[in-house]
Amino acid sequence: MLQPGLMMDRPLLVSDVIEHGAAQFGDVEVVSRETHGPLFRYTYAQCAARARKLANALKQLGLEPGKAVGSIAWNNHRHLEAYYAVSGSGMVMHTCNPRLHPQQLIYIINHAEDSVVLFDSTFAPLVKAVAAHCPKVNAWICMSEAANMPVIEGVANVLCYEDLIAPHSEQFVWPQFDERSGAALCYTSGTTGNPKGVLYSQRAIVLSAMSASMPGSVSLSPKETILPVVPMFHINAWCLPYAAPMSGAKLVLPGPRLDGASLYELMEAEKVTVSAGVPTIWLSLLQHVEQNGLRFSTMRRTGVGGSAMPAALISKFADNYDVEVRHGWGMTETTAVATIGCISATQMNLPAAEQHAIIAKQGKSVYGIEIKIVDENGATLPRDGVAQGELMVRGHWILTGYYKGESSPLVDGWFPTGDIATIEPSGIMQIRDRAKDVIKTGGEWISSIDLENAAMGHPAVANAAVIGVKHPKWDERPLLFIVRKPGQTVEREEILAFLTERVAKWWVPDDVVFLDALPVGGTGKVQKADLRKEYGGVFS
Repeated sequence: MLQPGLMMDRPLLVSDVIEHGAAQFGDVEVVSRETHGPLFRYTYAQCAARARKLANALKQLGLEPGKAVGSIAWNNHRHLEAYYAVSGSGMVMHTCNPRLHPQQLIYIINHAEDSVVLFDSTFAPLVKAVAAHCPKVNAWICMSEAANMPVIEGVANVLCYEDLIAPHSEQFVWPQFDERSGAALCYTSGTTGNPKGVLYSQRAIVLSAMSASMPGSVSLSPKETILPVVPMFHINAWCLPYAAPMSGAKLVLPGPRLDGASLYELMEAEKVTVSAGVPTIWLSLLQHVEQNGLRFSTMRRTGVGGSAMPAALISKFADNYDVEVRHGWGMTETTAVATIGCISATQMNLPAAEQHAIIAKQGKSVYGIEIKIVDENGATLPRDGVAQGELMVRGHWILTGYYKGESSPLVDGWFPTGDIATIEPSGIMQIRDRAKDVIKTGGEWISSIDLENAAMGHPAVANAAVIGVKHPKWDERPLLFIVRKPGQTVEREEILAFLTERVAKWWVPDDVVFLDALPVGGTGKVQKADLRKEYGGVFS
């Protein structure tokens, strides 16, 4: 019989994160861009006090543990308070992506059975459009003070956040309960069918936040100032709003102003040292910096995920601006980061180009997560960096099933991600493509990601995307979409010649389409389904 350890058994709860931040880093700042423009700043101690006031207010509204509270909001201090007040009270924080189609938004609010929805004034028109179709929502709380409250005609029981919490006490006893209880709910982007809900447990969020704080990951400490650009309405901003107070890092929340100029200004003013977001954000930021001859005075590291970041962009950040990129991978179903890459001590002596090529991959699984690749029959493939198969993942913060789902998506205890990947002997994983995006031509596979990265290496290219188009002889052939940098006049033949020197001849796209911008979804990813719908005919 095994000898039990003589250790306390305390649940891992979200409420303990903010109380730790308040107790140990109470004077550390949270800086938030208000929806109407100005900056707001306070401390973790004040954030915790206001979260308790909100918890009291929600309780007075009749909300009980287990109920869902929705939010349609930017990254700001009131949204942060709601993260802790709702989950800390034993309720479920349901973050809604405002960029979903209104019908999808209606669906997820009703599917989650939100009793209350908090929203930023930006989204008042959206609330007006959906409110009548969400009968279970008893109150709509605008995350504002009275002076900036919008008028929403036809919507009943619209409350002002500041007026709501004002009369309540800063004292609230956080309940203790099973750490496996639901804490937050996030829906997938719904590219096929209705969005699916992923219900994160208290335990999963705390463990994921701890993992993000560790060296080799996002790496947070009291010496850091982090600005998460990744939205709080998507995968809990990769758990960074929990990781920051946990580690004592100053937290800067950018609100609705996510353009390159606004982000740069905020980074410089608040001495941001680390950030995180999808590649499209960094393209915009880098474009602003390059066009205006600017430098980063404090920013030294950024986490990137959501889609592949081209090696050319990684190189610019590192070589021209001394900003280290840590490339990761995760999805709604993995709570946050599942793999991440950074240069090891033995790799620091490699030429810069080789280091950038390593970072362009998605890195190694973090502790607590396991990965493997399998063939179409489910057999595990070797970790040789050559074999390609579907990426499977399991671990402490991986879903077991979708919210209200009828069947489990797991296969022998592993979650099939739908990504095609390779894994090297060292453990480094590289996403080669989404299973639905990989292009099959003449019986061979072409990686749309690799083609896009190659095209992004051209100095006149601001952004690129590749889709497979039906072909009468070859099954599918690649079609390349290019967004030129401002003032550049690169044409089709030049792009194709550039690619001819960098990829196999049969990989070179059959045609190039120049666009002013690529269609981007609510999480910053290029919407290839939109491109297929408009351009996915048949090559002659």
